[in-house]
Amino acid sequence: MDILIRTYKRRLADVNTRFHRFLFSEIDWEQPLIGIMGQRGVGKTTMMMQRIKAMDPTGEKSFYVSLDNIWFANHSLIELAENMLDRGVSHLYLDEVHRLIGWEQQVKNLYDSYPELHVVFTSSSLLEIDHSIGDLSRRVSMHTLPGLSFREFLMFERYDIPQRLDLSDVLFSHEKIAASISSVIDVLPMFRKYMEKGYYPFYKSMKTDDYYSRLVQSVSTVIEYDIPAVEKKIEYETLIKAKRLVAIVSASLPYIPNMSTLAGLMGSNRSQLLKLFDLLDRAGIIRQLFMSVGGPKALVKPQKILLDNSSLMYALGTPQIGAARESTFASFLSVSHKVGFAKDGDFMVDGRYLFEVGGKGKGFAQIRNIPDSFVVADDIEFGFSNKIPLWLFGFLY
Repeated sequence: MDILIRTYKRRLADVNTRFHRFLFSEIDWEQPLIGIMGQRGVGKTTMMMQRIKAMDPTGEKSFYVSLDNIWFANHSLIELAENMLDRGVSHLYLDEVHRLIGWEQQVKNLYDSYPELHVVFTSSSLLEIDHSIGDLSRRVSMHTLPGLSFREFLMFERYDIPQRLDLSDVLFSHEKIAASISSVIDVLPMFRKYMEKGYYPFYKSMKTDDYYSRLVQSVSTVIEYDIPAVEKKIEYETLIKAKRLVAIVSASLPYIPNMSTLAGLMGSNRSQLLKLFDLLDRAGIIRQLFMSVGGPKALVKPQKILLDNSSLMYALGTPQIGAARESTFASFLSVSHKVGFAKDGDFMVDGRYLFEVGGKGKGFAQIRNIPDSFVVADDIEFGFSNKIPLWLFGFLY
């Protein structure tokens, strides 16, 4: 226990409170049970430590621990809670909760047995949370933390940035807003840097090659550990196919899956491919786009597949620029909006707005005369009328 306490105190002393992710101010931290899920490296641990620092500067009423610690090999959360309550702790912060066997039942027991205790937990295995949360879902206030937006990236780079924008601001006031931002920030080179490596906050502390290596390892961890944790009977050969599928998508233009061709290439069948698509999507590796944004995704062929974000694309190789642009746009919009496939353009958002994404020369030929349609162009500082710079959508969160 002394080692756990020393580790906590050291991490609390080292936490940087200069920059807070957007989700920090959106969580109702007074809720008795809070869950935060997100990909590895997006800043969940830092956000918990910042919350402790803001609420309890001395850290005496709070306690943080990562559940992958060997202490939990022969101790339970109940034992931890009893120990901490005896020390006057009222708030527990549990990192990487999915690493604890039977975590959902143990967390439920904490909630039911100690109503005076506030608990916040995180998980980097989106699949495990989705698979196991069960009855706990009625008790927990769940949140998802995505990677950095372009706005947050600029803040991370110490620029003075305005508040986040609503989609209506971007669509109908973009000329004025973009001109104002571009007058004080050289946005295009910064946006290129963001697309290449700015989605995960730890880019700041690593050389680019090391950063990309860590992202590749994260993909391997999802496939080799997270997927088998929820699909107990999955075969090793199927996991190899999942890696091949990610490689195919990462090297493609926005990927339009032909199930017969892909099944032959992968040595698989349609149902197995759909299952892999669904698992990789839920794990935050790929993003499936459907004509309709509702319905049982695991049973329907996606019309288009993208990698989750452009940093991941650059880590896995030199991406097709068109795919990187579309991946970036989808990552911006999907945080607060429903993003679907569009027959006449690239994306249908909230079932209403049609978007065509391209370079600075992209025109309206494919979406001309369609109501509520917009061109989203890369490599332009500001647009005009219904042509909007891609980077400005990075201010939505």
